[in-house]
Amino acid sequence: MSDLRLVVLGRTGAGKRSAVCSILGLQDCEQGKDPECIKHRGEVAGRQVVVVSSPAWFGSECDPIERRQHISSFIALSSPGPHAFLLCVPVNQPADGETKALDVLTELFGASAVSANTILLFTDTEELEEDEPLEAYLATWRKDLQELVERCGDRYHTLETRGGEPEERKAVEELLEKVEQAVTESGTRHFSCPLYEEAEERVRARQEEMARQRRDNDQADVTEEEMEAVRDEAERSVDDLNVDVDNIFPSPPSPPSFLWGLWEKLAGWMTWLAHPGEERGPAGSAGRPVCGRPVWRYDGGHGGIGRYGGEETKDGEN
Repeated sequence: MSDLRLVVLGRTGAGKRSAVCSILGLQDCEQGKDPECIKHRGEVAGRQVVVVSSPAWFGSECDPIERRQHISSFIALSSPGPHAFLLCVPVNQPADGETKALDVLTELFGASAVSANTILLFTDTEELEEDEPLEAYLATWRKDLQELVERCGDRYHTLETRGGEPEERKAVEELLEKVEQAVTESGTRHFSCPLYEEAEERVRARQEEMARQRRDNDQADVTEEEMEAVRDEAERSVDDLNVDVDNIFPSPPSPPSFLWGLWEKLAGWMTWLAHPGEERGPAGSAGRPVCGRPVWRYDGGHGGIGRYGGEETKDGEN
């Protein structure tokens, strides 16, 4: 392989920027919301690595026009195709958003994009107890995250360690090894599909056009270094690929009427009054605290996540 191309995806606050900084060994890792797709380069473990980070575009809150631009941009910046998609997954959140992300990747690129070319990158692992390995936590408490792992061919990793910089670099090298192993198992040089083929064709056409203009203006051949800069500029110019956004992301339903919302509230109060002695969480929540375990547990159903062993909860449990 030449450059190793990685695409980092995830919800807002999932740790995408920290992942990019860890992979490339960057010091400036200020957290915040990235307004656009960014292409990063660096040398890691003796090889050139390209990391493309993208804003969160698979949620319903993303504007359709911006969504098309984000998708087109990260595809063009990682053309002719990434060697892996890295989906950042916080271990302290329900997996609903990540399940949606894998569904969307499948719709966009085909099933193999998830089953053969996606690696889950677990974040916020500092919330786990020191004596509890990530593998044990997933198997014991988080069936929802385990299902994501299975969809991605049992490929997952974390870059968060408690051993300082040497352990962090080792974790990065292990991630790159997993990427190369996934590429070998896929039997291809990198991931590709019709959308990536369209992007590469348009990038090359734009690159040749820009190089020709430079030659005409300077009356000299374009150097290899200049061609690389032209390529980067050509990639940034592609923001309108033929993405069927309306079909993959249907418009959300209209909000319920005021009277219907009032009826739902009344029905909820009537249910509570009928069982005043019960502690209730959302549908699927166990509703029972387990003392002394500062972890997150999935109990099935929508929103069935809670933090045990402390006052802070995600689903109303104490």
